[in-house]
Amino acid sequence: MRLWIALHLPRLPLEVFCPRWSDDHCTVVLEQERVAAMSESARAAGVELAMRRGGALMLAPHARFQQRAPRLEAEALDAVAMALLQFTPQLAMAEEATLLLDVGASLRLFGGVRALCRRIAASLRALGFTAVLACAPTARGAWLLARAGAGRALTVASMARRLARLPLGLLPPARPHLDWFEGIGCPTVGAARALPRPGLQRRCGRALLDMLDDAHGERPELHQWLAAPAGFRAKLELFDRVENAEALLFGAHRLLLQLTGWLSAHQFAVERIVLSLEHERGRVARAPTAIEVVLAEPTWRDEHLVRLLKERLAKQVLEAPVIGLCLEAPRVRPMAPPSESLFPEPGGSKEDWQRLLELLTARLGPENVLRAAPRADYRPEHANAWVGAQDKTRPADARAQLPPDMPSLPRPAWLLAKPIALLMRDHRPFYGSPLKIVSTGERIEAGWWAEMQTRDYFMAEGQDHAHYWLYRERGGNDAEAVTRWYLHGLFG
Repeated sequence: MRLWIALHLPRLPLEVFCPRWSDDHCTVVLEQERVAAMSESARAAGVELAMRRGGALMLAPHARFQQRAPRLEAEALDAVAMALLQFTPQLAMAEEATLLLDVGASLRLFGGVRALCRRIAASLRALGFTAVLACAPTARGAWLLARAGAGRALTVASMARRLARLPLGLLPPARPHLDWFEGIGCPTVGAARALPRPGLQRRCGRALLDMLDDAHGERPELHQWLAAPAGFRAKLELFDRVENAEALLFGAHRLLLQLTGWLSAHQFAVERIVLSLEHERGRVARAPTAIEVVLAEPTWRDEHLVRLLKERLAKQVLEAPVIGLCLEAPRVRPMAPPSESLFPEPGGSKEDWQRLLELLTARLGPENVLRAAPRADYRPEHANAWVGAQDKTRPADARAQLPPDMPSLPRPAWLLAKPIALLMRDHRPFYGSPLKIVSTGERIEAGWWAEMQTRDYFMAEGQDHAHYWLYRERGGNDAEAVTRWYLHGLFG
């Protein structure tokens, strides 16, 4: 099924200065000293389109007047297009702030046209833009329906009926000839299409006929697809100086949506992102504050990244107000979609476990979420180390580095940080009660120079039937040396 979705952004000239989440600002956008767009507050004050600057200033004296910025509008449209690449790789830009998405191959993946339209609309709301969405079997037909706000048409017949009722002024080639069309009683697309083609071509040119044929699927359409850049780096200028780190999440989410589209276009998954908080420039300039998020398991979804950044921003203390954001993805790898198992593992998949570790690390700090890293060392206190849960270094198998004939003797689950010297009563070590040795000895001689250890380890049992791990220091060949016992671990 061939289906196109068209997104028209009618408020783009305004929303590059005043996004949807701050629409309470009274803002007026001017083009050649006439009103081109306005916020709801300015509209409520009586400001209208095409009104002169002086009239708008009288009605809304406290309004912020901005000159239309084509460069900012183009950058915003590029940002929206980059974010929408997560839904289809076939995306093209059309006239008058409209994007065209060929979603025929994406319908089954996203659960149908209605579910896909809801997800696209949610992404646009998160980006802070307002769009009119329309669907049609042809790109130009979807473009016309979006420009008119005429909804969805999933078949060619229903699309033709909707297009026939649209005003002819929506077609750019017809606008110079609107007076002539009005004079002959031809105000709609359907009426213009019913006119004789040779005469219409002589009067209005070939471009109008081509556009009508494109809209009705009678001519093949050619598009230049948007190509994602080789690397990702997105910036966002904030509309005010932000002094609370948590308030930056809206802008960070917008950048993450662009990252999601870029990753989907390249079939990449990200392993590390860096969010730079840019401060004042000039004489009071400060270096940007970098927030780095390292992922234990690569991802290409924005939901998990938003949660991690939310935790990091909640703990971030700003040393200076923030005026801009910059997001980079310095480490990516090819995407590996998870396989669907016939019998899923209880308790969630490996990816779910990694997501939990990443969330705990972001909330508690990397120094408080650790994992064991065994070492090939005979000395118990050196046989294990603790590294960050997201440390990418994978230690070699410590058991494989030891001699193959090494006996497998029991070791306690709880090793004390510092051995405890024990008292001797009746020539037996004492810890709450006399301890009875219940195992053969394990002799350890390891280490170099000052860290040399010569010990004999034993398992002992107390009167409460608890088991302890003791060692006896060997004092060399001195027969008169006092034997000292130490408690080094507890068995569960």
